[in-house]
Amino acid sequence: MSTSKQVTVVTFNDSKIIDEEEIQELGQELYDLVDREGLKKIVLNFGNVEFLSSAALGKLISFEKKVRTSKADLILTNIRPEIYEVFAITKLTKLFKIKDDEADALAVL
Repeated sequence: MSTSKQVTVVTFNDSKIIDEEEIQELGQELYDLVDREGLKKIVLNFGNVEFLSSAALGKLISFEKKVRTSKADLILTNIRPEIYEVFAITKLTKLFKIKDDEADALAVL
């Protein structure tokens, strides 16, 4: 995780986000960024992620709601085409702001 110009970038290291316990832990860490640290500009970089479980998608949706309630900004970046396809099919592309890469996300925050 890195923070610059009040923007926090979270880069996922795991190629697969499927373990239920890890997803719960990840969700708590993301929530803490908003609840405890009061961050207002967050970029989630999925460059290393090859697979997201439905539980991970659910956690992202919950996090997006928390971000919106806190009047913060959230952008997802570096989503592989096969994962982006799931976002498109499930209409999550309408819920999330998605940019091709981290530089594009940082440019609009």
